Amino acid sequence: MPGAWRERVLQWRERLVADARFRRWAGRFPITRPLARRRARELFDLCAGFVYSQVLYACVRLEAFEALRHGPRSIEDLAREMSLSVGAAQRLLGAAASLRLARCGGDGRYSLGPLGAAMADNQAVAAMVEHHRLLYGDLADPVALLRQERPTALSSYWAYSGNHRVSALTPSEVAPYTELMSASLPLIADEVLDAFPMGDRRRLLDVGGGEGGFLATAAKRYPKLELVLFDAPAVAARAQAHFEALGLASRAVIVGGDFLRDALPAGADVATMVRVLHDHDDRPALALLRSVRRALPPGGAIVVAEPMAGAAGAEPVGAAYFTF
Repeated sequence: MPGAWRERVLQWRERLVADARFRRWAGRFPITRPLARRRARELFDLCAGFVYSQVLYACVRLEAFEALRHGPRSIEDLAREMSLSVGAAQRLLGAAASLRLARCGGDGRYSLGPLGAAMADNQAVAAMVEHHRLLYGDLADPVALLRQERPTALSSYWAYSGNHRVSALTPSEVAPYTELMSASLPLIADEVLDAFPMGDRRRLLDVGGGEGGFLATAAKRYPKLELVLFDAPAVAARAQAHFEALGLASRAVIVGGDFLRDALPAGADVATMVRVLHDHDDRPALALLRSVRRALPPGGAIVVAEPMAGAAGAEPVGAAYFTF
């Protein structure tokens, strides 16, 4: 019953807010005015959010954060470095300052803002922002996207999407997505290993492991851990070259194949899937989990690291960003 009463109160509140006369009254009444203004700002941020994202994208493309990294710069210097007119540079840096990406000092020179400082020398986030140009193109008509009226740019970027010939993918087809995943992996690799320590494990199988970035991080932390990577043959070839460059080739076994069709290598006592399952519907995801289970001995562990819908405090990340 308490839940039913709460739902009634919420419905009554939203009907009230939906009335234009009430909104005008709430904007004038001293007690409700701060809340009304905050709601208005939140709604405006939703309207303007695409512009905000393009300011960030432009700053990344023009390497503005790197230009500001070593101290305050005049707008003239920044304009020359970014190959913009002074007016265009002023518009970009002014917008960036309003979003706390940059900061304008009393002398008119610009430096990093608190959010821009987190972007400086952060190749993982920069790679994610740069690849968003494809998502922005798909979202130019969100209704058409929802109705699936045309192929999406992201689906062509992700060579595995709807592809029934994973083992025949070429190096050029897998390169863009593999490079993005490798660039963004440092954002989460250490967190995964913090959440599931592997000091008592002997052999780690990373399914869909890309170029081997996660295994390389695990190898640093656990020098005695044996490494096994399974991915599409063209991706596995990239992983082999990566491990050789890192001097880890003697510790790693690289296997190419289609993890939805081929048996996974046996012998590991822990298997990881880092940002793998969320790219698949329930049926293939369940088939993959069963395949991993068959490859593990009794007492083996499966570690799944994914962005999750419904995570407390991060609901828009799962329900809006990753869903689209």
